[in-house]
Amino acid sequence: MTDHPIDRPTDHHIGLIVPSSNLTMETELPRMLHEREREHPGDRFLFHSSRMRMQHVTPEQLRGMNAQTERAALELADARPGVVASACLVAIMAQGPGHHCAAEADIAAALRSQGAPAPVVSSAGALLDGIAALGARRIAVITPYMKELTSLVVDYIEDAGVEVVDALSLEVPDNLAVARLDPAALRDHWQRLDLRRADALVLSACVQMPSLAAIQPVEDAAGLPVLSAATATAYRILQELGLEPRVPGAGRLLSGRIPAPAGGPRTTPSAGIPQ
Repeated sequence: MTDHPIDRPTDHHIGLIVPSSNLTMETELPRMLHEREREHPGDRFLFHSSRMRMQHVTPEQLRGMNAQTERAALELADARPGVVASACLVAIMAQGPGHHCAAEADIAAALRSQGAPAPVVSSAGALLDGIAALGARRIAVITPYMKELTSLVVDYIEDAGVEVVDALSLEVPDNLAVARLDPAALRDHWQRLDLRRADALVLSACVQMPSLAAIQPVEDAAGLPVLSAATATAYRILQELGLEPRVPGAGRLLSGRIPAPAGGPRTTPSAGIPQ
């Protein structure tokens, strides 16, 4: 894949739809893509956000936040982004298996209605795509959610054909408190999981829970691929922009060594992963 000449950088405008209390999506994602700029200075990434009110990760507040999606998409349409990423994984997964397809389609339709067609990525769909790209059939997962919501995430992933062999819920209901969790603690948390049958580890199934600093160290220690909702979203964004999905020090998924899937990057619900 050919990058652009250094003296004429190409600007890539990325629209983000984030919960109002999210502090992490707008830090980890730019951090990853700005690291990529160091290796590929011909590309520059610019970020534009629209926020939806949500303070506590409860089913009621998640439903209320989802009702604001069209308004957020219309605001981003005015910036003419090259790609739009919807950031709250559990808000989509709590609506039932496969909902990321409908959610992404609704955002894309709102963008088109304003003459701003752009590919749409959700962190929920991106996580499934990242797992599939790694060829993982069995995963373990860490979430900051209460156990009830973690169960919905597990059901969602398993509906897509991936077995969740173990899951750890940190049980933090306040979304701002999730953002304040120390990513260094993940270097210990992962050891509480049974990874004997796992092909990959999802270190954070939530873009609000900071994990980027722990991704590569835990991958090195665990000896299996480690990804997060955030690294999977970066992977999909780069794919949609037609760029090599490579970010140094962000785990195997963003190593640049994962072959592009045949027929496109999308994972459809209930399709499973080839055995």
